[in-house]
Amino acid sequence: MRAWSKSKDLWQRRSAIICQLAFKENADLKLLYDCIEPAIGEKEFFLRKAIGWALRQHAWTDSAEVIRYVKKNKSRLSPLSVREALKNCISAPRKPRNKLRA
Repeated sequence: MRAWSKSKDLWQRRSAIICQLAFKENADLKLLYDCIEPAIGEKEFFLRKAIGWALRQHAWTDSAEVIRYVKKNKSRLSPLSVREALKNCISAPRKPRNKLRA
């Protein structure tokens, strides 16, 4: 997976990032972070989304670690990755809906 994370192929890189989605508390964080690192500054939507998705999934079992990682790397992570990563960590207040008048 570490080799895939550095591939020229976008889909191999994305697969390396999300390969542990089902592992829950058994996820190898060193492997996850190693696979995120080559893509952390990329502009590619699918890589940014994969980073957020992988972190969000891990937040189900260790939200404190995800929050720590995001804080440490916030300046390097895209806003999309941060937003996705923190979805399971914090409950943001929703904007009230506009009521339609009849």
